[in-house]
Amino acid sequence: MDAQRTGPVTDSLDRRIISALQIDGRAAWHRIAAALGEPERTVVRRGTRLLESGLVRIGAMAMRGSSVVVGVRCAPGRARITATALARRPDCVFAHVLTGTPDCLAELRWPRERLAGLVLDELAGLPGVVETRTLPVLRHVRTIREWHAGLLTEAEIAALKGSARADAASPPVTDPLPAGETPLELTRADRLLLHALADDGRRTYDELGRVSGVSEATARRRLGALRREGKVRIRAVIEPAVLGLPVEAVLWVRTPPARVDTVTAALAASAHVRYASFVTGERQLLVLTAFPDETALHDFVTRSPWLPDVASVDVSLVLTTLKRGGMPAPWLQD
Repeated sequence: MDAQRTGPVTDSLDRRIISALQIDGRAAWHRIAAALGEPERTVVRRGTRLLESGLVRIGAMAMRGSSVVVGVRCAPGRARITATALARRPDCVFAHVLTGTPDCLAELRWPRERLAGLVLDELAGLPGVVETRTLPVLRHVRTIREWHAGLLTEAEIAALKGSARADAASPPVTDPLPAGETPLELTRADRLLLHALADDGRRTYDELGRVSGVSEATARRRLGALRREGKVRIRAVIEPAVLGLPVEAVLWVRTPPARVDTVTAALAASAHVRYASFVTGERQLLVLTAFPDETALHDFVTRSPWLPDVASVDVSLVLTTLKRGGMPAPWLQD
């Protein structure tokens, strides 16, 4: 079974609340209302409905290891099985089935010192694999948690980030860890706390304290410290179709080394770019995008001002997604 394409949320306020949750998944409703200039009662009602309907899911992911992108060419008829095996890995951040080659694309968090074992043993043992390409991420330009589709003003974004800094329980949203940086190991209480947050990143501190065996105040303090130190990321996970962007595409961009910074700056400025990373291999930039239709995608890869600075752009459409932001698709959990 494939994930159903969700129709767009037609109300612009719904989309703006979603964008606010993408900036800080644990932001209190009153803080979101203040940042957006909307009545708190309305934001509570709308936000609660979005969460209860599953249109937005808030989860947490421990940041261990380094980012590695894996592309897999599969035997005929085996792409769904291979992608499912990748998505079920606890170290998998996202997993997509694509048109063209590779058939499957995933990002894993894996210790660099154990990369040989991943390439030579684990990936080779996946069902349906014909060929794999393993591309360590050297630098993240944008990760999914920084993307909010350009629906908020700079002032609203600043207000949301400022609210987070003012709340000790919601530390500031920081830049992603360098691709090769590995945070320290977690304590048992930390692991229990993160397990509780994995499928509901908005659990109360009282719930987190009871699950992890500590007081509510300790749970609040520990989660704040874990977020500040970059050991955990609270993510708002959505289907781009919910924001009116149902056409997802993966771009492989090859550019002269001297022009990489120019191209990455342009990509990072685009509201259509959900994710961009500098990876090893002949096509240095991996870019995940979302558009309202295929015409908009065509315009992006043929008319963007940064195109004179690149040597080639290869495009694959996303057929189905089995994991986003470390959270399996709901239908995969059934």
